[in-house]
Amino acid sequence: MRYLPVQPEDRAAMLAKIGAPDIDSLFTDVPGEARLDGTIRDLPDHASEMAVENEFRAMARKNLTAQGVPFFLGCGAYRHHIPASVDHLIQRGEFLTAYTPYQPEIAQGTLQMLFEFQTQVARLFGTDVANASMYDGSTACWEAIVMARRITKRKKAILAPGLHPHYVSVAKTMARFTKDEIHHRSPALVAEEQFEGPDGKGEAIDGETSCVVVQYPDILGRISEMESIVEKAHEQNALVIAVVTEPVALGALRSPGEMGADIVVGEGQSIGVGLNFGGPYVGLFGCNQKYVRQMPGRLCGETVDAEGQRGYVLTLSTREQHIRREKATSNICTNSGLCALAFSIHTTLLGERGLRDLAMLNHAKAVRAAERLARVPGVELVNATFFNEFTLKLPQDARRVVRALADCDILAGVSLGRLYPDECDLAHGLVVAVTETTSDADAEALAEGLEAVLEPAREELPA
Repeated sequence: MRYLPVQPEDRAAMLAKIGAPDIDSLFTDVPGEARLDGTIRDLPDHASEMAVENEFRAMARKNLTAQGVPFFLGCGAYRHHIPASVDHLIQRGEFLTAYTPYQPEIAQGTLQMLFEFQTQVARLFGTDVANASMYDGSTACWEAIVMARRITKRKKAILAPGLHPHYVSVAKTMARFTKDEIHHRSPALVAEEQFEGPDGKGEAIDGETSCVVVQYPDILGRISEMESIVEKAHEQNALVIAVVTEPVALGALRSPGEMGADIVVGEGQSIGVGLNFGGPYVGLFGCNQKYVRQMPGRLCGETVDAEGQRGYVLTLSTREQHIRREKATSNICTNSGLCALAFSIHTTLLGERGLRDLAMLNHAKAVRAAERLARVPGVELVNATFFNEFTLKLPQDARRVVRALADCDILAGVSLGRLYPDECDLAHGLVVAVTETTSDADAEALAEGLEAVLEPAREELPA
């Protein structure tokens, strides 16, 4: 049954009320060349369900899927094995259809899940508390910057060079409306890079700085010296925001909170949530207890009811929908409940030991792959210290290499020229991610592919 609640007479009445002659007149501000005139071309008026399915399958076969070819893409979205039980459980009706738990008396299951999710994130990040999730990692990063401004009453945010450029872009876009000062410069293809200011001349953290945002590990796969950055920031009473785009890394690395980070945010996609062509994902957000009332989003708490039975409630809900606008921490943030559930189920299935084992497996495979790829003539391994992601410096533009290898059914990695199109010095950089799903045969295929693709370029060099 088609869902058409508005009848022709209803439309006529509404148009008459606002003084519009017809529906098309509502779109006069849209240029004519941008509007669709008639039906979509090259599509039949109708087709059977089976014919449509066959057509879509034919289109899908044109894609290179992560499961079907050697796959080394990363830079904030990672392919990990997700147990079948995760999808089975999140598709139960009581979870799949649940939305916002405004009525705790009928949403105890959802609230308990979010409470346990918060506990898992706080343990993983090394923070006192964590909220009930956010949209994704990039918006969580921006919310942390705004939170730091509220706490410090300062507007200067310093973004470390290794912060993901998409996160930087979100921060700069949002800062246009809040007048926050975003200071950032692009990274350099060097093995180790101490934190410097946006002018590249050394120290930039001063008495006007609200926060320093550091990715851990960073966009090149390097592991930042978090403790030294924390010391420099705290000397100026600035906060440190750590960004984690690969939470599996925290099964092997010390947590940012343990090293003194005040706020820790990140992307939770790699645990429980598939690549999904870029979304939906789930943002993670944790902080120290003393800042909890400045934390955006929702916080679930445990309590007891009138009969002494354990129960769960929304302890803090600091969105504009819940409290006065001037007291709200954000008017856009929300939780990604279903993705948070997938994260929580996968984390529960792994357990602490399982997460550590998974992290060490990722690292071991990445080390073997890096050693093999570094033996390809003309290829240089930029960072010797990494978790499961590292950067190679190629003798030619990495974008051309990635496209050539894709034609050979190898998804080689992410070219830095794609992320930093205006930075010529980064054009030869290739970021390679290796997870437990990557076999030694995949790494060998990439190495052989690089040798074949780079050989013509070497032959063109002058004697």
